[in-house]
Amino acid sequence: MRKIIFFTAVSTFLLVGAISVKAQKNADNKTKKILYFNPEVEPDIDEIKEPTNHAFFSAVSDNFSGRRDKMLRAEVQIPFDSIEKQTITDYCVNNDADFAIVPKVRYFKVGIGKYVFSNQVVVSMKLFDAEGNLVTESDYDTYRKNMRLLGSTENSIKIGTDGAIKGILKKLRKLKPSAGTEL
Repeated sequence: MRKIIFFTAVSTFLLVGAISVKAQKNADNKTKKILYFNPEVEPDIDEIKEPTNHAFFSAVSDNFSGRRDKMLRAEVQIPFDSIEKQTITDYCVNNDADFAIVPKVRYFKVGIGKYVFSNQVVVSMKLFDAEGNLVTESDYDTYRKNMRLLGSTENSIKIGTDGAIKGILKKLRKLKPSAGTEL
């Protein structure tokens, strides 16, 4: 009788342990790591790059605060129009990322002067999987979408970044989830 009780207790303990380990693995598999690069800023002026990066990553971190996904940041700027597949793959492997996003922030030029800008921006993003394949892309024009005339440039970048992320998520929902491209 003692052997049966001991055997039942040990097998119950092992079964509960195996179930809890399986539950932990399922929770970890749903967490995706997304690597963000520094946005390419157009026009290429050094004085506006740092504030643009700060506003962009502030908006990205605010967007990811309520999600299960994890944001990774690479302090590298990749050209938006000429992206090499191997570069994306290398960064994803080295940072253990599931996806990579290459952004671009383009300021509107207004006026006659060389350095006169408006507070309107277009934020564009391209989403790549870990193998370097383009999954989807999105852009958000703060003037056309919001008809935003007033406000700070920092707020325009945040609104544009949120809009571009929502656009990517909307396009991902339309894609078939069988390819494993869910965020």
